[in-house]
Amino acid sequence: MQNVPLTVPSMLEHAETYFSKKFVVSRTHSGIHRLSYAEIGQRTRRLASILNKLGVKKGDKVGTLAWNHHRHLEAYFGIPGMGGVLHTINIRLSPNHIAYIINHAEDRVLLIDPDIVPLVEKVRDELTTVKAFIIMTDDNELPQTTLFPVYHYEQLLSEGDSDFQFIKPDDENEPAGMCYTSATTGNPKGVVYSHRGIVLHTMALGLADSAAVSESDVTLAIVPMFHANAWGLPFASVWFGSTQVLPGPQFTPQLIAEMIEREKVTLTAGVPTIWLGLLRILEQGNYDTRSLRAILCGGSAAPKALIKAFETKHRIPFIHAYGMTETSPLVVLSRLKSYQHDFSDDEKLEIRAKQGYIVPGVEMKVVGKDGEIQWNGEEMGELLLRGPWIADEYYRDERSKDAFKDGWLHTGDVVTVDEEGAVKIVDRTKDVIKSGGEWISSVDLENALMAHEAVFEAAVVAVPHAKWQERPVACVVLKDAFKNKVSKEELLDFITPQFAKWWIPDDVIFMDEIPKNSVGKFLKRALRDQFKEWEEKQSS
Repeated sequence: MQNVPLTVPSMLEHAETYFSKKFVVSRTHSGIHRLSYAEIGQRTRRLASILNKLGVKKGDKVGTLAWNHHRHLEAYFGIPGMGGVLHTINIRLSPNHIAYIINHAEDRVLLIDPDIVPLVEKVRDELTTVKAFIIMTDDNELPQTTLFPVYHYEQLLSEGDSDFQFIKPDDENEPAGMCYTSATTGNPKGVVYSHRGIVLHTMALGLADSAAVSESDVTLAIVPMFHANAWGLPFASVWFGSTQVLPGPQFTPQLIAEMIEREKVTLTAGVPTIWLGLLRILEQGNYDTRSLRAILCGGSAAPKALIKAFETKHRIPFIHAYGMTETSPLVVLSRLKSYQHDFSDDEKLEIRAKQGYIVPGVEMKVVGKDGEIQWNGEEMGELLLRGPWIADEYYRDERSKDAFKDGWLHTGDVVTVDEEGAVKIVDRTKDVIKSGGEWISSVDLENALMAHEAVFEAAVVAVPHAKWQERPVACVVLKDAFKNKVSKEELLDFITPQFAKWWIPDDVIFMDEIPKNSVGKFLKRALRDQFKEWEEKQSS
């Protein structure tokens, strides 16, 4: 077989050649832009040539601090297209963490959205490697800024070469991108993505039993482009010629509903908190969502009630998925097998509520306290992964030795696997509740609570207990219509039939909001910190 390297620029070249008339619909601060893939290709080549002129060399990192829009998409291909490494930076991290990862990655140039400029200004004096700042603004003039030297993205592109020939690596294992974890503890950890890994992961997104991304799709990536490559959707949409809708800055659930209706979106992706918000809007307004063939949901486990509401009331297939920054990220996805379509609605919902089956190309094993677990849907263990788009180390980080062992990524996620091979995430190893020598799944308890009609959100955390080591406590946000009308006894009675008695939380704390991290996951560490008084009361 011919040894032809798999490269990121080749994907855009394919779109330029065969899908030049297809469009990217991009929302920015000034409105909606519609650009063909032919135009995106020319602009991307201009960007690549300008970065070259600014002194970016092969292997240099170029950071982006930007929302989901066409300029960010151009960076996705333009930076690897001139030999650089695309470094997408999570703008929701703290300023300290942002400064840390820019310095740790050794970014040479930063591409910045105008509303994010003040954030970068805060840490400018701490940045040790950045030589230039490029602001991706719609305005003709640059905003007032203390950043220096600073350039105007569109003005630079006007000076670029639209015929620039992409620089492709001879070795497909060379780095093309990198991203840092969201850091629930300690500093964020860097993950470097190779050209080969990105291309193979993109190919997996096009499989019929995966996300099945194709030319006929209109994709809407709500998951941020600064987080785990927006789950690979920008790469897949370009390579396969999908019309691509990019929602831009500070979007709302109403805006999402309007975009789905106006652009006839067929596939969209985001975390459960996004879909909770959209569901509320769909119940309030009359939006046409019939174009949607699937919602792709990941980041954390979606409640059964949420899945059921979309699938039964709104007739929108809801696809559970699982991945991590370290896995590019897609590795597990929930699809019904052919013979499972004949199951009852309750049985099918039970299957859809799991994260699903390992994607072809990736291997897994699950290790519990006594070795590999039985696939019976009950035994719990840590999920281990390996495959061509799975990281094999963190970037210059001694914590690699804890996560990467014997050729496997130790995910830190506790799962069960049923007889069919379907994976169900039951907790993080640090969040599973260890009570009396047994494990309790906080995720199962949360999903059961969120099935109650009054509950908007629920998070269950472990608190220390003098006798049992740890006990579960539930934190609940009620829907507005049920505030002060539902008691903790009612909620506990509601879930009691579903669990062993010792699983039932010792208390329910009603809250106005559950703290979340930068990617919308419950910040359980912050909740545990709030419970010090509760712990003291229990142990006295």
